Amino acid sequence: MDSGVSKIINKALDGGVLTEKESRELLRWDDLTDEAAAIRLAGRRLSEDLLPKAEIHGQIGLNVGACPKDCKFCSFAVSNKVFTEGSELDKETVVDYVKLLEEKGANAIYLMTTVRYDQEKFLEMGRAAHEALEQNTPLIANVGDFDLDYAKELKKAGFVGVYHVVRMGEGEFTRCPVETRWATIHAAQEAGLLLGSCVEPVGPEHSLEEIVEKTIYTREMGAKFSGAMRRTPIEGSVLCEYGAVTYARMATIVAAVALITGQAIPGNCTHEPNQLAVFNGANLLWAEVGSNPRDTSGKTEENRGWTVPRCRDLLEECGWEALDGPSLLFS
Repeated sequence: MDSGVSKIINKALDGGVLTEKESRELLRWDDLTDEAAAIRLAGRRLSEDLLPKAEIHGQIGLNVGACPKDCKFCSFAVSNKVFTEGSELDKETVVDYVKLLEEKGANAIYLMTTVRYDQEKFLEMGRAAHEALEQNTPLIANVGDFDLDYAKELKKAGFVGVYHVVRMGEGEFTRCPVETRWATIHAAQEAGLLLGSCVEPVGPEHSLEEIVEKTIYTREMGAKFSGAMRRTPIEGSVLCEYGAVTYARMATIVAAVALITGQAIPGNCTHEPNQLAVFNGANLLWAEVGSNPRDTSGKTEENRGWTVPRCRDLLEECGWEALDGPSLLFS
């Protein structure tokens, strides 16, 4: 066991803030080494200390269609030609999904759209979703970039937080400038919205430097959760040739992210749900209905999407107790 790795792990567990160099050191080890095993164990221990009960959040994708932001990893990207025709859920269907997810035990509920979705309509859907909630379940927005005025409108509509990310390859494999992503994050913070973020979508071609950079971004923005999501290859996309990161590698990345983000960020997510990452420290999973940017079906619950009970079973199989009631991360 490398003594340098031991020192870095202990520093993180003791509440120290890891440097970029120390963070890269956590990620450079082969996943079958003693060092990687120690990192995964430490990530699990820290995640349990910060959030003793794991959470399951439910996401409702409101629409499909060719998105002009053209994120190459996304099934909605106009260049990927998966969804050439647009469609949207009606309000009644959204409300039914909200009730279903809350009834099944989702601790928070997200509404997600592409950038083409009308902002005023999204506020209307948010108000309807908020009114349908019966257990004070937090409502989270997962939408394109916005300004301070719209952030304030989101809060008025009943949203308590937003999910927003400076993603891997942002500005190169997307048409979303990094500075615009940060402007949205700052607008959300100024409006009093809580933030959720993640290191995503990770592909096998991504360098340790970029993974660490994006992890530190989530730490700097004070997100309520971080974590890591692997990229799902979309057939025909320019990134498909790289394939997907192994779940073994994702387990090490998820654990390292927990140590790098440290004591200030209790949530450590992974997506899509998988046993290795959950056993090694992921304490937040998503159940999904409606559209899904990793799916070629407009109803992900009929294809890739997980249900709340399935997520709960996975957490329990990996030694976690799932939270009952509203999210503590977004309380």
